Amino acid sequence: MIRVFLSASVPLPDCDKKFAETADVIAIREAVKAVVGEVIPRGFLVFGGHPAITPLVARLLRTVGPESRGRFILYQSAFFSDRFGADNDDFIDVRIIPTVRRSRKLSLARMRERMIKDNQFDAGVFIGGMEGVLEEFELFKRAHPGTPVWPIASTGAAAKSVFEMTSSQRPELFAREMTYPKLFRTLLSEIGGAAETA
Repeated sequence: MIRVFLSASVPLPDCDKKFAETADVIAIREAVKAVVGEVIPRGFLVFGGHPAITPLVARLLRTVGPESRGRFILYQSAFFSDRFGADNDDFIDVRIIPTVRRSRKLSLARMRERMIKDNQFDAGVFIGGMEGVLEEFELFKRAHPGTPVWPIASTGAAAKSVFEMTSSQRPELFAREMTYPKLFRTLLSEIGGAAETA
């Protein structure tokens, strides 16, 4: 079964303008929905907790069969434990990484490192996002050289920057294709991610 890393977030209004001005919030949500819909029948989805993304994925999780609920792997930093939402309870596999020296920055860095280095991935998907998505891209690229990176530039924000930094750009897919289920079916077929049959 395949294992896909998802790095996604919705840029905040007061964040760096280069992220907020190009972000397409509707596209971000639709792309996340498509990732879940296309990856879960084929394998596992690994992602880090985010206030806008975790509730969305949790809602989608409720629509899958009970046999598929264990295919979502959610990483959280204990630094934010007082802010965990009830959505965490929907996930079977929640991996909480200990706080580092009471530092937000160091704690997030440790969580990202564990999330990316402790797993073997078949692909990494980058949707929307801010600086954190760029940091996760750089870490993913170093930890998994040669693993396909899918920057969904049509969602804007950090994903657009990742697309511009990657050497194997495919604008017909990453920048222009906005029928996201079709996009991810195409990409998953390239790594041998055939959907399971009943």
